[in-house]
Amino acid sequence: MSRDTLEHNQIPVYFVAVLLAATFGVLAPSFACHLSVLVTPSIAVLMYAMFLQIPFLDLRQSLSNKRFLSALLLANFILVPLLVWALTQSLVGRPALLVGVLLVLLTPCIDYVVVFTHIGKGDSRLMLAATPVLLLLQLALLPIYLSVMLGAQSEVVVEARPFIEAFVLLIVVPMVLAVVTTFLARRSSVVSVWNSAWAWLPVPAMALVLFVVIGSQITSVVRDIDLLLPVIPVYVAFLSLAPLMGALASRLFALPAATARAVTFSASTRNSLVVLPLALALPEDVRGLAATAVILQTLIELVGELIYVRLIPKWVWPAGR
Repeated sequence: MSRDTLEHNQIPVYFVAVLLAATFGVLAPSFACHLSVLVTPSIAVLMYAMFLQIPFLDLRQSLSNKRFLSALLLANFILVPLLVWALTQSLVGRPALLVGVLLVLLTPCIDYVVVFTHIGKGDSRLMLAATPVLLLLQLALLPIYLSVMLGAQSEVVVEARPFIEAFVLLIVVPMVLAVVTTFLARRSSVVSVWNSAWAWLPVPAMALVLFVVIGSQITSVVRDIDLLLPVIPVYVAFLSLAPLMGALASRLFALPAATARAVTFSASTRNSLVVLPLALALPEDVRGLAATAVILQTLIELVGELIYVRLIPKWVWPAGR
């Protein structure tokens, strides 16, 4: 099996991982709960493997297509946050759910969105080139969005120290290591071989994270399903309306079809597994429900992506304009 084949078939791989994890978690909860000790190291491995695929050292390339980048930033950091704010007003009285939903819906995906964009006949090359900008901006803007949208609840719900520790350990450290590895790979054949070997790992690592996270948390999802019900219409509404934000931004900047589809996929696909460590670093009284809200979004989004890859090519500039 080639790497391209593995990446092209990652959606069924993820669904198998989710189904196996859910089955294991429900049928053997006493064993599955021990998977929780693997959540942090598996996410760290995933982050490193994923960041190795992001062209941080070619940041200038991602800034070269001004119209695409402008539409991408407008969709992800202005239109989508406005949509999220409107959709989450029903959760204002439920801080644990609200912070979980905000964490996941305010952060655009930087990994499997590239594959979904390719399958959905979008410009995956431009999407990949823009991932460093998306990552750096969402990390800078997320605290601001949370402060504004949580209002007075932000100081109660989000404690700075564990949040910062999780952010540094599971995002900053893997990102810095990946940048250093990529830099050294251009000067050392040994490091280049290491880099090439890790290029195979994002899909297996993502499947592993899905398995350990869902396997260890599925009983919480089932137990708290009544508490989680209010987020389901929010996620479904986001699934339906977020593509409109991408299409609108693309229309405003007169993007061609493939580029517009890339913006639409980016506006619609969220960064659930990157923000999960941040949800798990929340105070104990909100941590469990916030984390399960993030996981639930992943499950709903994977189904939504199967719809997107069929409908977006037909809906977003179908004549190839």
